[in-house]
Amino acid sequence: MKKLCFALSFIMTSIAFAQIPEADQIDAVFKAWGNREVPGASLGIFKDGEILYSKGYGMANLEYNIPNDANSVFRIGSTSKQFTAACIVLLENEGKLSFDDPLSKFYPEFPDYAKKITVRHLLNHTSGIRDYLQLAYLKGYNDDTHYKDADIMNWLVRQTSLNFEPGEEYLYSNSGYWLLGQIVEKASGSNMADYARNNIFRPLEMRDTHFHNYHNRIVKNRASGYAPHSSGAFMISMTTLDMIGDGGIFTSINDIKKWDDAFYNSEVLPADFWEKMTTQGMLNNGETIDYALGVFIEDYKGVKAIRHGGAFVGFRAELVRFPEHNLSIAVFANRADASPWDMADAVADILLKDVLKEPEPDAVAEVETAIPAVIFEMDQMVGTYEIETGVELEIAIKNDSLNLTQKWNGASYNIAKTSGNTYGIPGNENFKFTFKDLIDGKTNTLEVQQPGELTVTKRKVVKDFSGVDLSAYKGSYYSQELDVRYAVTALDDALQVSIGDNDPITVNQIDTDTFSGAGATMVFKGSPNISAFNLESGRVKNVVFVKQD
Repeated sequence: MKKLCFALSFIMTSIAFAQIPEADQIDAVFKAWGNREVPGASLGIFKDGEILYSKGYGMANLEYNIPNDANSVFRIGSTSKQFTAACIVLLENEGKLSFDDPLSKFYPEFPDYAKKITVRHLLNHTSGIRDYLQLAYLKGYNDDTHYKDADIMNWLVRQTSLNFEPGEEYLYSNSGYWLLGQIVEKASGSNMADYARNNIFRPLEMRDTHFHNYHNRIVKNRASGYAPHSSGAFMISMTTLDMIGDGGIFTSINDIKKWDDAFYNSEVLPADFWEKMTTQGMLNNGETIDYALGVFIEDYKGVKAIRHGGAFVGFRAELVRFPEHNLSIAVFANRADASPWDMADAVADILLKDVLKEPEPDAVAEVETAIPAVIFEMDQMVGTYEIETGVELEIAIKNDSLNLTQKWNGASYNIAKTSGNTYGIPGNENFKFTFKDLIDGKTNTLEVQQPGELTVTKRKVVKDFSGVDLSAYKGSYYSQELDVRYAVTALDDALQVSIGDNDPITVNQIDTDTFSGAGATMVFKGSPNISAFNLESGRVKNVVFVKQD
């Protein structure tokens, strides 16, 4: 009977292009998606110009029972950024723009700071421009809100200041790459979707790849995006937004293989194209950053990797290239809870096991493996642990097991004991969570270990603000830059912030005049007669709200 079930599971996935000795190990990485009940992903492994292995897991469409395969077309989110950068490099090669051109050359309507922002700053995420997706969130928009390119331009032009001076820091910004897409149109005379089609996709015969700048466009072999629902089922997760530049590429495993081939041998792209694409950015102080042009350049266990992931609505993607071994791995998923970057790394660990080097013991502390003297009870581990102010992990008990929630984005995982006081996410061996330091009946340290990195978090210190008069913070606050009004009210021992008709957000006091919640931190000014607050949230810093009453 077991053999029969296994055979059915195999039939339900698309047949691999080739069988390789490691096939069973690779399929095991995707084993949770090997049936017709769930969305999943398509995998492509390219080696020495050939498709070494290609296979679909789970369903491209749950309504019509269409499985994923190498021809399924996925939205790949920010993995698209390399194609935006490619357009800029081609235009630079044509002499139609320079990497050192200021943003003000193309858009003089921006504030004066645009004179100091160059195309290169936008390419390297060192411009300091606030992220438009975060601006939309702070305006009270959600995934179902529709807005247009003209709206984004209006939002950005309204920003009277930057997150930091251009070139001083690296901070990922979707606004920068959206602006690059607009610059392509300014410099070429055609929108970027047309420019990329004529100069990249058609010449490389990538017939199933395009910038999706018209959401009503019919896409053959399209995989639908899904997100898990609290009921245990899946819900459709798509978008009507037409933005391209920071994202917007639709492609397939078979098509992305042609792009990968062009890295090694292409008569279409200029001779110095990839040299420019893979030149890492540099800060004003001379420090080199990992980000190049639409790709990260990193060391993965001693091996050079060129990669970029993507995440938007119900899609997740990862494309990683190991140029020294002529090996590339693409994982395109149509489910919002996927981690294709981890899966791509897991596949790399299998294929490159003879050359990869694990981190030195002194570089990454090992999670305890011996049985500790004291085994903690679940209620002793429950609580909030801070990575930094406003970035928190919450441990709770749900259905008689521990649950971990990333409070900044709401992602939630059940975690199960693996040994001692160490827990893991079932089916994902890349993360380990170890509780330590029992003080007054509560654990005070949570160590999060992932490949090559250890993050130590501390239990959030709850200060006593019982004597604080929260009514002093109440009022209506307006931001000129966001063109939005926040209503702040006091409820019990916390503040509630309302944006339009949205449900109020609770923010808790974490310091004198400082409140935090839902991934944002508010620092009120003028105490005891509050006159304003500064808001910081993710990729947006120091937005000023002025009290109106």
